Order: sequence, then structure tokens, then C-alpha cells
Amino acid sequence: MDAFRLISIRLRVLFALAALLGAGAAPAQTAIVIGGALRMDNDAVWQRIVDEAGGPGQARFAVLATAAANPELSARLIIDALKRHGAQAEHIPVAPRLEGVDLQRNLNDPALIGKIRASNAVFFSGGAQGFIVDTLQPGGRRTEMLDAIWEVYRRGGVVAGTSAGAAIMSRVMFRDALNVMEVMRGTLREGQEIDRGLGFVGDELFVDQHFLKRGRIGRMLPLMMAKGYRFGLGVEENSAAVVRGDRIDVIGGRGALLVDLRDARSDPTLGMFNLRGARLSYLDNGDRHDLRSGVTSPAARKTAAGAPVPIRASALGQPMPSRGPVDTFQPDILGDNRIVQAMSELLQSPANEVRAMAARIRPGATEPRDRTGFVFRLYRGADTQGWIDADGNAHDVTLLDVRLDVRPVRLPDPNAAAPASTLPGATLVAPAGLR
Repeated sequence: MDAFRLISIRLRVLFALAALLGAGAAPAQTAIVIGGALRMDNDAVWQRIVDEAGGPGQARFAVLATAAANPELSARLIIDALKRHGAQAEHIPVAPRLEGVDLQRNLNDPALIGKIRASNAVFFSGGAQGFIVDTLQPGGRRTEMLDAIWEVYRRGGVVAGTSAGAAIMSRVMFRDALNVMEVMRGTLREGQEIDRGLGFVGDELFVDQHFLKRGRIGRMLPLMMAKGYRFGLGVEENSAAVVRGDRIDVIGGRGALLVDLRDARSDPTLGMFNLRGARLSYLDNGDRHDLRSGVTSPAARKTAAGAPVPIRASALGQPMPSRGPVDTFQPDILGDNRIVQAMSELLQSPANEVRAMAARIRPGATEPRDRTGFVFRLYRGADTQGWIDADGNAHDVTLLDVRLDVRPVRLPDPNAAAPASTLPGATLVAPAGLR
């Protein structure tokens, strides 16, 4: 009897230990942030989405076209793409623009909520991200359907979203901020330009989409400074970032810009957005980055592009006066992919910096605020480095820890009379604190 009891106790201890070890292994929660304009023939991204959800035959997606202008069409295209890559997928008809459907009844339908709980992945379409948060999280309060989505995610499932579906991934999102220059000039109102997101990528990472195509570096930086973010990830169109814990894998047509504000600071006395010491890294298809360690693993096809120009030890970590000419001056840093082009030029140039302008002005603007532009100054740090696919596309690069300063400047009024001796552009005046 004593021997039996001893064996029984040992077995119970072993079972408890096994359960404890199993409970201690955190589920692999995965958020897939798609930069928008995802092509239906981008097999690498679609297959990765399915594989992250268990692979062909195992992946079961609940598709929400809540943001879409035409929810039925949007959901059908997404479902077709997922099924072509081996997944099961079903439309959850909860969308403000879905004709002939009672939105609130479907939103609270136990059967539809049960279908989400039975899935192991959720896919949000593009469209207007405000529809997603207003429907699933009205007034900041989670609905039962959103709770079901979180249950899928917390047990190790996948939440993927493209365009608007990507915007909702962080705890703060851009709701309606199409004018990047207005955000830089200080228009950043709660419930209008910005709003609460759903927060799947955690509290420390801010994400944005259509990023390089639409020059959204100009709106990301002010939001990150205002909301206390250290990390920002801007994902380009037809590309995706797979975020699992601290690890980010970049896949797709182009890549993503990673912003790190660990050393950034600003001068509040200037009365307009400014910063010094931001770090920019461009991660391309196949690159991996760990937010906690700061280590980037470029794709195996790439080789180091060479060491940066040496920097005086006394200037490490500080903005430097140029020891050589400015290699280029770009007239519109908010243009398509211009920020990455400027970063690439910096690493290829013997000069110490590259400068560019953000200076879009609406016709007839006369107020000082409306006639404010911004100079972007990119320069090397001690750890600035790059990789390139020498045998492939010259644009296939990885660029790490390029430094960035942004300062406001007053732009000249083209309608004002200027002295005959004034050269074009000479009336740009920077606040004294940032000259």
C-alpha cells in the first residue's frame, strides 16, 4: 500500500511538472502587418500568412472586411487568395457598408462569434480603419466579437491585416491623417488624426502602412514623439512584417523602415515639431530584426557594403558639422521612397550628410504655421552600416542606424517682393536653436 501510494504521488508530481512546463511556454502569438496594395500574385506573402496559421490544411481564417467600401468583394478576394495557398477561410459579415445586413445583430451574433473562436487566424481587410475601431471597440470598449479575436490571438493564433487592417495593429493609430505636412505642423488631434488602435503588436511598437510610397515618415515621427514610442515600423506596399514577440521578419516586394528614438530629443521652445538623433534602419525582404537585442540579420543573399567613413570619437552619438560637401539635396523627402534613397546615397557618398526638404504649401497660404517646412538631415553614426545584394537588384539593400535630425524652417512667400540681391532659397530661416 505504501509503495502504491508512493508511486501515485510520484506520478502526480510528474504530471503537475509537465503541465507547469507546458503552461510556461508562451504561445507564439503572431501579428502580420501588411503595408497595403498586396498583390494577389504575391505568393511569398500569402503563403507565409497561411504557414504562420498552421499551414495548408490546418490554417482556418475568419475574414473581416469591416473597413472595406465593398465588403463582399474585398472578403471574396481575400478568401480566394487564402484558399489558393491551402487555408480554410470564411467571411464574418460585420461591416458598416455591407448592404442588407443588420450590423449590430451580426456583431453580437453568438454563431458568428463562435466561428471566430473556432478559427486559428483572423484577417482584416483594407479600407477605412475608423470603421474597424468604431465597430469592434466603440468608445474604447471591447465588444464580445473583439474579445473572441483576442482569444484566438492569445492562444497562439495569427492576426493579419492589410492597409487599414494594418493600421489597427498598434495601441495608437492614425485614423484620418492623409496630409503628412499638417501632422508635422502640429495637427494631431485625438479622435480625428489619431485614435486608439487594437494593440496586437503591443504597447512599445507603432506601425504605419503605405509607408514609403506616401512619404509617411513625416507623420510617424511627430506621433512617436507625442505618444512616447521608442520603436516605429513603417511597412511598404506589397510587403509585410511578421511580428512575433520582439522578432520582426520582413517579406514581400520592398520592405519596411524601422525608427528608433532611443537617443532622440527635441527643443520644445521652438513651437514646432523638431528632433535630433533619431535612428533609421531599412529592412528589406528576408531581413530579420530583434527589437530587444537590437540585432539585425540581413538576408543571406546580401553582403556588407563596406564600413562607413570613420568618425571622430569625440563626436560619437552627436550630430556633426560636415567635414565635406553635402552630397545631395532632395527637394521632397516625402516623395515615393525618397527617405530610403537618401539613406542609400549617404552610405555610398564620401560626404558626411545628405539633406532634404519637406516643404509642401497649399496655394494662398499666408500664416507662418502654414508656411513652415522642414529640413531633414541624414548623417552617419559610429554604427551606421549597410548590406547589398551585389548579384541582384541594386535596390535590394539593408541599411542600419542612419541618424536623422529634423528642423523647421520658414519658407519664403512667393508673392512677397524680395530684394534684387536675394538668391532663390536664401530666405529660408531656421530657428536659432537648430541652426
